[in-house]
Amino acid sequence: MRITKQSKTARATGALIVNADDWGRSAESTDRTVECIRAGSVSSVRTMVFMADSARASHIAKAQGIDAGLHLKVTCPLNASNVSPALACRQHRLFPHLHRHRLSHVVFHSGLANQFEYVVLRQFDEYQRLYGPERIDAHHRMHLCTNVIHAKLLPPGTIVRRNSSFATGEKFLAKLVSRRFVDRRLASRQILSDDFFSLTARELRRLAKICSLAAHSVVEVETQ
Repeated sequence: MRITKQSKTARATGALIVNADDWGRSAESTDRTVECIRAGSVSSVRTMVFMADSARASHIAKAQGIDAGLHLKVTCPLNASNVSPALACRQHRLFPHLHRHRLSHVVFHSGLANQFEYVVLRQFDEYQRLYGPERIDAHHRMHLCTNVIHAKLLPPGTIVRRNSSFATGEKFLAKLVSRRFVDRRLASRQILSDDFFSLTARELRRLAKICSLAAHSVVEVETQ
C-alpha cells in the first residue's frame, strides 16, 4: 500500500510501505530494484532526476506501473546529460555549506536561499516532466533542511517523508524535540506517514516491532 490523501481512513488497519531509494541513479541501481519489486520485497521507489539512468528508469516505472516518488538530490553532483550549467553551478554552491558540519542543514543560510530554491524547483520540474508530482523526500534527508522548510519549497498537499521515528530515550531530548517540531511544520502543509524507519543493521533488530506498528499505523521503511 502507498500513502494517499485518503490514508487517514486506512490507519485503523495500518500499512507497511517499503520504499527503495536511488531509483534512476545508475542502470545497476535501477535494475537491482526492479528485481526486488518483482520478488515482492519492495512496494515503491524514490527516484532521482538528472541522473545517469533517470530517463530509462521513468520509462520502466510507467511501463511496469511502479509507484515512484521524488528523491531530491542537493548534496551530491547531478550527472545526466541534460543538466544545465546553471543548475550544476548553483547546486555546487550548496556543497560547502551542507558538508561543513553534520548539523549544517538545521541552520538557515539566507545567502543560499536562491540556490536552494533554484535547485529544488528544477528537480520538481524534471520529476513532473518524467512522472507527475506525487511524493517527495531527499538524498541524506535534505528535504528536511531548514532552507527548504522555511522557504516552503515543498508543494502543499504532497506526500513527504518525515523524520526517522525514535522512542523516548533512544535519542537526545533536544534532537527528538527538534525533529518533532519539523514534522509538525511538515504536517501543516504536507501528508506524512505515522512512522518512518531506515533498514540499517540497527533497525533490522527492530523489524518485528516495525511490522507490529504497521498493524495499526501507516509505516514507511526505506531500503537502498
